[in-house]
Amino acid sequence: MASLNEKSIKKGKKLNNNSLKFAAIFFNTKLKMVAKNHKIIELDQVVVKFAGDSGDGMQLTGTQFSDTSAFIGNDLATFPDFPSEIRAPQGTVAGVSGFQVHVGHADIYTSGDLADVLVAMNPAALKYNLKHCKPSSIIIVDVDAFNPKGFKKAGYELDPLTDHSLDGFKVIKAPITELVRATLKETGLDSKTIDKSRNQFVAGMLYFMFNRDIQTGIDFLEAKFAKKPALVESNVKVLKAGFNYAETIEELATTYVIKPNLSKKGKYRNIIGNQATAWGLMAASERANLPLFLGSYPITPATGILEELAKHKELGVKTFQAEDEIAGVISSIGAAYAGNFAATTTSGPGLSLKSEALGLAMITELPLVIVDVMRGGPSTGLPTKTEQTDLWQALYGRNGEAPIPIVAASSPADCFDWAFEASRIAIERMTPVILLTDSYLANGSELWRIPDVDKMPKITADIVGPNDDSYLPYNRNEKTMSRRWAAPGVPGNEHRVGGLEKSDGKGSVSHDPINHETMVHKRAEKVRRVADMYPVQEVMGNKKGKLLVVSWGGTKGGVYTAFADFAEQGADIAFTNFNYIFPLPKETEEILSNYDTILVCELNSGQFADYLRTQFPQFNYKQFNKVQAQPFMVSELKAKFNEMLEA
Repeated sequence: MASLNEKSIKKGKKLNNNSLKFAAIFFNTKLKMVAKNHKIIELDQVVVKFAGDSGDGMQLTGTQFSDTSAFIGNDLATFPDFPSEIRAPQGTVAGVSGFQVHVGHADIYTSGDLADVLVAMNPAALKYNLKHCKPSSIIIVDVDAFNPKGFKKAGYELDPLTDHSLDGFKVIKAPITELVRATLKETGLDSKTIDKSRNQFVAGMLYFMFNRDIQTGIDFLEAKFAKKPALVESNVKVLKAGFNYAETIEELATTYVIKPNLSKKGKYRNIIGNQATAWGLMAASERANLPLFLGSYPITPATGILEELAKHKELGVKTFQAEDEIAGVISSIGAAYAGNFAATTTSGPGLSLKSEALGLAMITELPLVIVDVMRGGPSTGLPTKTEQTDLWQALYGRNGEAPIPIVAASSPADCFDWAFEASRIAIERMTPVILLTDSYLANGSELWRIPDVDKMPKITADIVGPNDDSYLPYNRNEKTMSRRWAAPGVPGNEHRVGGLEKSDGKGSVSHDPINHETMVHKRAEKVRRVADMYPVQEVMGNKKGKLLVVSWGGTKGGVYTAFADFAEQGADIAFTNFNYIFPLPKETEEILSNYDTILVCELNSGQFADYLRTQFPQFNYKQFNKVQAQPFMVSELKAKFNEMLEA
């Protein structure tokens, strides 16, 4: 069986120090060649937004541009923005699909605020995204789609290309559809397939515009359509056509370059959050020397974890696509009872359905990781959009006294780390653990340093060996309060667990009220002592002062970026991000006591702020909340911080 480490270094494009040096040499050579005919402007960072109908391939083109950026050494973060309506009418604002990528020479922590470049494949894409563009943005449009029919579907009364609403923008009106059809006219492909290639024309323009090696785009297409040579050939033709077209038009007499981030050390790849979560679970399985089982039901936006794990049978991964959410979690509880490292994945509606089973996992004290990829709610809500609105459900959404540890990831890449950490807690402390990510993290991507799995911490399960006469199912480790793990079928491991209350120690069914209270307190104390495993909670900026800005989970990147600008200017401000949610880090009360005001920033109506109030009511909390199913913009955070500091 292959090891995860061997698998990881074979998969995807990688960056190491040599490839970064190559990228730098390539840039210097490329610049000398292009400089003869074009003016080149060096940028520290750029935000590019690709937008069109769901069938226009904007996600693919955005990924292609991102992978190329990663390959040449840029840091990056991405934000795919899918329509929340299934099969929205073509050409309408409701059907616009977008992909935003923030690329930089220095470290990047967010997918960016306003776009420097917008690709709008139709009028609806322009209408939906114009408010997200900087006043001087470059806007590339497929002029062939800007016709009366397109205006009507998008809700335009006048042609936006001629009504002066785009004054101040640099608009490139490219006849993309016409040129693509001409390029592929002799290929024999049907018109629908030909029109689907328009995204590669745009990609070619962007490769020229940002001085990218077009060969990396070709390599991407060859890998993407490896089993369909005809599609590789046609898309490569269109990619080159777009590159050549951009080279000939006056509007792109100026091109741009973003040099590699040479501070990145080691092997890197561009990774999506759901993929990173799956790999974190696999790494935990390897370091615990336990087989991994995932029982799940597909649900947006968590399905990618199930899909990724299903690819890795050679690593001993077992996946079960259940008929519903309840069957998924119950199968995982059964796998944990049998001695497997078990996990289940879901989103908010599915977490609701799993709640009774989570109580079962908690009372039986079996290790289980529950990944909740949060999305816009309530109910079906906005299934492709992002929120942090499941926190209260994760904290309190079970009957009886059923505390479960909760951790939260903060970026697409560190979904790997927090999946690993959730697994470590679950296995070493014999408890279910909820890992909160969100749609922004799950579908977004960033550079991920490929770890040496052999050097990651060992995860040690307290497993009962055969014929251990001292074993009782609810005897506990005095330090951790955790019970031992006995697999059925091993001689001497006969025992009882289940949803009915068990007697302390022996595990026989007990209805004794005093025993019940004892067991409730012991299970709660076990979870409380999980905080003994944590590192010290980090605080950036002033250790005492006027304002502490707090984020948790996926809001870290934006809040940190806004904070860093204020701190650099000497403002009386500090920042801390919480990844360990329940129990909170031991230093939390002391940290909060050092500041006059605590501003909690979160993508909900104030769930973490209210949670802090229940734990430490003596402090002065303020809230900055956003429930628009979109991540924070750095500019709006800065405005709030400035308001708080002036007050």
